[in-house]
Amino acid sequence: MPTSSSTPSGNSRTRPAGETSEARIAKALAHPLRARILQRLGERVASPGDLAVELGAPLGVVSYHVRMLRDYDCVELVRTEPRRGALQHFYKATARPNLDEDQWRTLPSGLRRELTGETIQELVTDLAHAADAGTLEDPDVVLTRTPLELDERGFKKLNKLLAKTHEQALAIAAESAARQADAVFPTEVAILHFKRAQGG
Repeated sequence: MPTSSSTPSGNSRTRPAGETSEARIAKALAHPLRARILQRLGERVASPGDLAVELGAPLGVVSYHVRMLRDYDCVELVRTEPRRGALQHFYKATARPNLDEDQWRTLPSGLRRELTGETIQELVTDLAHAADAGTLEDPDVVLTRTPLELDERGFKKLNKLLAKTHEQALAIAAESAARQADAVFPTEVAILHFKRAQGG
């Protein structure tokens, strides 16, 4: 199952003793807009102004939730830039907006549906851009689709295996970044395992 990780940003407020990074992320995800902001900042560096336009939300509201995410040690300030006579602040996520199975289940169903829908939409968009750029023609592209018949025990066992694969993918990415190689290029891994509709 997905893992959670975070890096202290140095500006956290007083927290309950023993509060884990997972608990902080769960609180951060408790508001739908914060969840969407954290998801975006996990993909790229952006300012509240950029996010407000992208998410179709008022700048003041987005700025408030970015500050909340910073309080929860989920984002950090990367840089500031003067723009139109004001100083723009740019942030990135320091915590992955992924929760384990139990934490995911505690989220409101509407939020789970929204986050799932957005993730799938972003995957479709990235695939479309890759197709337009011709990168899906690369012979090294991995593409498989395997319908299965599983009982509940098998379903959960496969979920655990996929979670380990996800962890290993992140470790490989960290190793690649540490090598500081010149020939780096963006890639994307999507892991989908779901119960198909009956008769589908």
